[in-house]
Amino acid sequence: MAASDEAAEETVEASGVPVPEACDERQGQDRLPRAYKLWLVGILVSLVGNAVFYFALGWAASEYGGSIAGLALSAITLPRVLLLLVGGAVSDRVSARRVLITGDAAMLIFSLTLAVVACSLGAPPLLLIATGIAVGVVDAFYLPASGSMPRRLVTQAQLPRALSLRQVGGQVINMGGGPLAGVLVGLAGFAGAAFVNAVTFAFTLVVLTVVRPQHDVPPTPKTDGLLKEALSGVKVAFSHPVLRPGLWLTGAAAGFLLPVLSLLIPLLAREEEWGAGTAGLVLGAQGLGMVAVTLVVVKRGPLGRPGLMAASALVLAGGGVLALGLCPSATIAVAAGLVIGVGNGTFSAHIAPLVLASSPDSHLSRIQAVLVLVQSVALLLMNNVLGVLVDLQGATVIVVACAVMLIGVGLTGLASDPLRNDRSGLSRR
Repeated sequence: MAASDEAAEETVEASGVPVPEACDERQGQDRLPRAYKLWLVGILVSLVGNAVFYFALGWAASEYGGSIAGLALSAITLPRVLLLLVGGAVSDRVSARRVLITGDAAMLIFSLTLAVVACSLGAPPLLLIATGIAVGVVDAFYLPASGSMPRRLVTQAQLPRALSLRQVGGQVINMGGGPLAGVLVGLAGFAGAAFVNAVTFAFTLVVLTVVRPQHDVPPTPKTDGLLKEALSGVKVAFSHPVLRPGLWLTGAAAGFLLPVLSLLIPLLAREEEWGAGTAGLVLGAQGLGMVAVTLVVVKRGPLGRPGLMAASALVLAGGGVLALGLCPSATIAVAAGLVIGVGNGTFSAHIAPLVLASSPDSHLSRIQAVLVLVQSVALLLMNNVLGVLVDLQGATVIVVACAVMLIGVGLTGLASDPLRNDRSGLSRR
């Protein structure tokens, strides 16, 4: 009887019908580890604090006029861009977890000190600019380490779902962070926002002391100087057959897609006399499309080969941007916003796992530093360039030009065999 049972079981397995035990095992493999979920909760709580604090910083700086407000916000961006590569090298050398714990501890102490100082002095311009510099320096080390953590906490097959879940949480916080920040700043001012930020850093610090990487890699040997190790990340990133086109796609999305959402849609709405309500609906439709796709990836995993999906998504987003520029009515603009969101969500849900899964173990944080640097530089440059071009040519022409660039870059990505055929992060079941 036992022999016949074994034969029947073998027959079922050979026929391709899943055995219940095998299904349970696969479901267990698909389930995100508890360590990742705990880390994600800590990161999302930290993002809430950041949303409140960044709003408070901009609001306090706006009291002194546009120049001071611009300086305070640029004080965050400039040191972040200048030190990102060094931050990635430090993370690879001493471990990402240590860098994150150090960064959270430093920001906890800084935020508490800032709250005390702001209670006594208020928020003078020099304090705001100094605050921006401190935040930018810590970000330069924190962001590459944080970006590499999912690779250390989940398997490569789980990366698309894990990163999509983080993206959904970030989108929800972005949508609710503004109103929450406005209420808190109205009640407690800049000092109160600094204190709330300190509380969130304290929570994240506790989480990081509990979470241990499940798939950690040994630190990079200290064979070269820190600057040479930092530049090594750039060399590896742009010589890798998959990372190189993946980073170019990321730069194109940052330069020609993100400014459409933050800069060009409001300008286009004014040019077409749609009104602020319609502009808000277009952005809301974009957010809805993005979150919908991301939730599908969280539930079902990647929709296909990551490079193929990312390049195709840029073509789709470019088509939505083209419809937005050429649309004759506000109704079509809202539909175009939905298409842009689906494209943007599909791109984000596949390009991040592609880059992380393709990164060599020795350069995890450094590749993340290059990724953030590419996005930051492209966005910083193109926001200013596109703003000037709108003044010269009008918003419609520039929106159409962005659409053409996105479609062209997406098609170029589809022509890259290594990118199109890469299967990093796909579950081999």
